[in-house]
Amino acid sequence: MTTALCDRLGVQLPIIQAPMAGSQGSALAIAVSNAGGVGSLPCALLDLDALRRELAAIRSGTAKPYNVNVFCHVPPTGDDARERAWREALAPYYREYGIDVSAIPSGPGRHPFSFESAEVMEEFKPPIVSFHFGLPSSDLLRRVRRWGAVVLSSATTVDEARWLEAHGVDVVIAQGLEAGGHRGHFLSDDLTLQMGTVSLVRQIVQAVRVPVVAAGGVADASGVKAMIVLGAAGVQVGTAYLLCPEATTSPVHRQAIAAAAAPGATSHTALTNLFTGRPARGAVNRIMREQGPMNPIAPPFPLASAAVLPLRVAAEAAGRPDFSPLWAGQNASACREIPAAELTRVLALGAA
Repeated sequence: MTTALCDRLGVQLPIIQAPMAGSQGSALAIAVSNAGGVGSLPCALLDLDALRRELAAIRSGTAKPYNVNVFCHVPPTGDDARERAWREALAPYYREYGIDVSAIPSGPGRHPFSFESAEVMEEFKPPIVSFHFGLPSSDLLRRVRRWGAVVLSSATTVDEARWLEAHGVDVVIAQGLEAGGHRGHFLSDDLTLQMGTVSLVRQIVQAVRVPVVAAGGVADASGVKAMIVLGAAGVQVGTAYLLCPEATTSPVHRQAIAAAAAPGATSHTALTNLFTGRPARGAVNRIMREQGPMNPIAPPFPLASAAVLPLRVAAEAAGRPDFSPLWAGQNASACREIPAAELTRVLALGAA
């Protein structure tokens, strides 16, 4: 299966492995790229040293094109009153696990793209760079262009897709409402403006001239084929890769995905801001049921994460997913524990 995306990115298969911070590293990206798709490295949780190590691993592990993904959020100003209110809302859980709230550090948790990270990346010149939450400053974008990278970015509405094309993006990722992980919106926080993948892909294909990649709810070859028929030049798949051995998915996260994929099972996901402060789709668990899933008290992205992290660590040590971000799309039905290379080929060749 060859599409305009394959030609633009220099790959054999129109499959992009979605970057999944916290559930993967370079190993998954290498496996997908070597199979002919586009492996992706999520960078939002990596400091500069870790970023350099992961890029070096990819360079030694594959000669094929790969993608690095970065966030473009503007770090918010801290609000002490809101932080206190958030920790007070979580106080019963701290007492349950014997956690000293005064010992919990605050911090952003996720890093936006910066001149420092661009400098590290330029040592390796990744051939593909994808952005989430819009685009970085024009100076940073020019730097990425200078080393020859193909630029991708996510759109959750037709207006965002048009904006991205007008600002020089080479490929638009149409992120439907079914997609797992963080919403990529950047022009408006109004979630009612966003739509499902089928409607979004069709409308964006008609609205822009650049290749469009479908993302959200695609987990098997039939889903890939459907998106190609709708006019997409490729598909970005995330949840289906979470059970692959190359992924670093936590045990409780793997259990949640496997349960959702079991024959006859039904999965329940929802958008939540509890884990980071920004809407993201994941499997519903205890904290989402009891606190939200959307709670206005949670500090803005990415400041909400620091207060939840010790609860996650304590609960996971006891084998419980109660406070873990179990990122997943609405369709986990086809998830299987198979190598990433095999999954990549099945997704693409099975749809041909």
